[in-house]
Amino acid sequence: MLPLVDEKTLFSVVFVVVLLVTRRPLWTTVVTSSLYVFLAMFRFPQVPTDRARQVLHPAKSPGKVSVVAHRGGGHDAPENTIAAIREASKNGATGVELDLEFSADGIPILMHDDTVDRTTNGSGKLSQIRFSDLSQLDAAAKHRLRDKFAGEKIPTLEEAVEECIKLQLTIYFDVKGHPDEAAAALSDLYEKHPVLYNSSIVCSFEPKVVYKMRQSNPKVVTALTHRRWSLSHFGDGSPRFLSLWKHYWMVCMDVVLDWAHHHVLWKLCGISAFLVQKNSVSPDYVQYWSSRGVELVAWTVNTRVEKEYYQELLQVNYITDSLVEDCEPHY
Repeated sequence: MLPLVDEKTLFSVVFVVVLLVTRRPLWTTVVTSSLYVFLAMFRFPQVPTDRARQVLHPAKSPGKVSVVAHRGGGHDAPENTIAAIREASKNGATGVELDLEFSADGIPILMHDDTVDRTTNGSGKLSQIRFSDLSQLDAAAKHRLRDKFAGEKIPTLEEAVEECIKLQLTIYFDVKGHPDEAAAALSDLYEKHPVLYNSSIVCSFEPKVVYKMRQSNPKVVTALTHRRWSLSHFGDGSPRFLSLWKHYWMVCMDVVLDWAHHHVLWKLCGISAFLVQKNSVSPDYVQYWSSRGVELVAWTVNTRVEKEYYQELLQVNYITDSLVEDCEPHY
């Protein structure tokens, strides 16, 4: 991770770097000033701190730390299903993280992947399957507890939201893409269920998704999601690309994205939280974001020892695959 600096240092570094590259003080001043003006004109202010805190630390949260079930708690029940939401509530979760995707006919649904192969008894891309066909699939078919949850269906986004509201669970909407469609679908839900303003947060790895959400509805609490080397490596650490030149090009892009997340994009989007892979978290890192009015949420925290560390020492919200036992991370 690149060194973390304050805003004044950031613009000083930009000025020096541009000056070294161009050797022209006038152009250097213009570029640095343009960056400052761009951020000032187009950034969204953060939502009020008290409302962001209400979302991130609801009244039912034990102590100060919220425990969020990843994909509804994909180890304890089939991920992204109504059954998972209910199991998470029963097992004491403060909230659930749910993945938003779309069927071929534009219905917002819960699904992590862009295909149905990994989690269901079907096969094919979501973009090619209508919801009427998706609703016939068994979302528990590949789960370790498939017998217990046999016949569980892929829920619509609205079905999942209504269940979470009924169970008083905070919702972390994880948007995989489709910024325009996602912003429209979520805005409709916020209009229909105003309670979501104080009980949900919209998150994404893609800054354009978060920015579009703030454009559509500036009152929504939002977060950027980040994992080091996410462009060049999968979650398990294996390279995404076999081609060496493409791999190292994406490594360079990872460095740029890391810098942008920590110094530009968070301010441009006006986020209230930063969801980060657990290996990056330290007391100093928590303080870095806290000083900017941004709360840290760690993922995916799956062992008792790790959970105690986040709850008792760091006092940081965390996302977990299981609320009942230690388990391997679900990628």
